[in-house]
Amino acid sequence: MTALMDATVEQVATLAALTDSVVEIERTISSLQAARDGMLALGSRVALDVAQQAGHPDYGDMALRTVAAEMGAALRVSDRTVQRRMTEASFLVEQFPSVWQAQGAGRISAGHARVIVDAAEHLEDPAARDAYSEQMIEFAETESPNRVGRMARRVAERLQVRPIQDRHQDALDERGVWARDDAAGIAEFGLRGPAALVHGAFDRVTSMAKAVQGQADAGDERTLDQIRCDLALDLLLTGTPAGHDTPEALLAGITAHVSVTVPITTLIGVGTTPAELNGRTPIDPATARRLAGAASGWDRILTHPITGGLLAVDRYRPSAHLKRLLRARDQRCRFPTCGLPAADCDIDHNQDAALGGATSEENLGDLCRRHHVLKHNSPWHVEQLEGGVFAWTSPTGKVYLDRPPPPNTVIFTEDDTPPPF
Repeated sequence: MTALMDATVEQVATLAALTDSVVEIERTISSLQAARDGMLALGSRVALDVAQQAGHPDYGDMALRTVAAEMGAALRVSDRTVQRRMTEASFLVEQFPSVWQAQGAGRISAGHARVIVDAAEHLEDPAARDAYSEQMIEFAETESPNRVGRMARRVAERLQVRPIQDRHQDALDERGVWARDDAAGIAEFGLRGPAALVHGAFDRVTSMAKAVQGQADAGDERTLDQIRCDLALDLLLTGTPAGHDTPEALLAGITAHVSVTVPITTLIGVGTTPAELNGRTPIDPATARRLAGAASGWDRILTHPITGGLLAVDRYRPSAHLKRLLRARDQRCRFPTCGLPAADCDIDHNQDAALGGATSEENLGDLCRRHHVLKHNSPWHVEQLEGGVFAWTSPTGKVYLDRPPPPNTVIFTEDDTPPPF
């Protein structure tokens, strides 16, 4: 049975109307949330003004607590929660006013505003914050928050005056682990550390979990997340995945894998553009150079020096060239709003190979398993346009364009001269 293929014209029209209504309601909710943030920020400003006028030695801390308690009692919410919301609202309204205004106008959602602000909380220069906000608001009007967050971290890094290696060194001082008790005899374990190591550890335990799933008997009904958890505890408590490994110790042989994109100017030490981990997390150049130096092989992504567009991919050791090119171009699932990394996706023919679709760059793209199944089992249809743009048509006839994300690269203006090699 193919989903919605048997829907009547009236049912499709109802779905279209429902979709439009949900979009309008979400826009209204975001506007109201922006209005609430404005009121919370104003409450914070009133408290600080009172404290400043009276010369309070605590710089307004007690005044803020008092206002928070007033609002908390009226809202039947903890005053600590209200004070935290006041702090977050003040930061948004005062440091990123154009983002707040865009949310109030319904151009972006509260989720978009949150990831834009979170990615740039380290930007200290007001002019840099304004330039960053303008660029990200325009981007957010056509993309989902998870994609905006990825691009926001990249843009914020490029506008940051203080080098990432200095900030990375300071952030290392905050590394640590913690445990938090939950109900029913369950607790949470958290870890904060260098991005390359954390992502590598997560990739390794995920690969182990998939291997366990692949060899599990019919009685093992655990999900991938559950196996991941069990394996991580095995590794932490025993040093090896003793509770899950095979007699041949296959799991112990699994190593971590991460993808690092490093502009050549950064790699050779003459550029300042940060490297990126898995296409979304900036890492310091020193770590990137160490990873590149230790790698057994790496891809070279050639981009246009002016536009930054992808030109070609090659490798110093032979391998599946087309797969590498697609993953370098797509970087993540090509369904609108999806941000799953391309490394975890299927390579799909836009026009089915069984129907004559070519196995070429112009007819292939990365789709996560969820959206791959959706494409083949629903009226959703995709067509690849020039430049790797995917045009998705929904069951109600709406068309959504998904453009390949720009690669992490260095581009030159007319006044720039490429560095010598």
